Amino acid sequence: MHHLPAIELEKVTRTFGKKVAVEQLSLRVEWGELFAFLGPNGAGKTTTIKMICGLLRPTSGRIRVCGFDVQEQSELSRACLSYVPDNPHLYDKLTGREFFELVLDLYGVDYQQGQRRIAELVELFDLGDYLDDLTETYSHGMKQRVAFAAALLHEAQVLVVDEPTLGLDPLGMQALKNLLRRQTRQGGTVFLSTHSLDLVERLADRIAIVEHGRLIAVGTLEELRKRADSHGSLEEVFLRLTAGEPAQTEPVQPDRFPVSDGHECDA
Repeated sequence: MHHLPAIELEKVTRTFGKKVAVEQLSLRVEWGELFAFLGPNGAGKTTTIKMICGLLRPTSGRIRVCGFDVQEQSELSRACLSYVPDNPHLYDKLTGREFFELVLDLYGVDYQQGQRRIAELVELFDLGDYLDDLTETYSHGMKQRVAFAAALLHEAQVLVVDEPTLGLDPLGMQALKNLLRRQTRQGGTVFLSTHSLDLVERLADRIAIVEHGRLIAVGTLEELRKRADSHGSLEEVFLRLTAGEPAQTEPVQPDRFPVSDGHECDA
């Protein structure tokens, strides 16, 4: 299946009544790639993510994850994908351990294998002191760390992450960076939406920028710098590309930028 891209969107549009949240969006995300998906608030990022995860149907267009059509082969596409939302919802009356075991049961993971995965991820995210506490006692940052660990329990090939840095302390941030690097190092893919441009600048292989539901630029940081006529930081490049008229012309076609070697309408 790896001769196909990890994630592929073909002319995807999503409307809510007369509101166009995403318009003719085409993207191709490769295996082993950390792909950052950026845009101002209201640009259609979360709507796009929900469509990729099969939580929202496109009005038109096609989405494939691991080569499987998200609508026609939903069970197969979801089996190879994990999603960490910006505001994770855990079961308040379960402990962290019980929540992990519930996730393992839902994915049909062998018990012994699942217990080994729990132990690995508890160590990675430093959750040992809290594992047997009710999740309702967790801080937002702790819930975020538990959500990340749960997303990795069934060893998904594609990890979709929406605003992962919210509420994370320095320890949580370090664990996040290690997680993202580990996912791509093992040949998996990360689709990351965040306002943390510093994190993206340091970790992303390629970056897509959307505005008003349309793709305005995609490529490596150096390619985006050329497009913005800037040698500055990603923040400067982002502001240039999302501020002027040239950034709002025809949607960019993703195949112009090859991979370098090296309420639902909100953001």
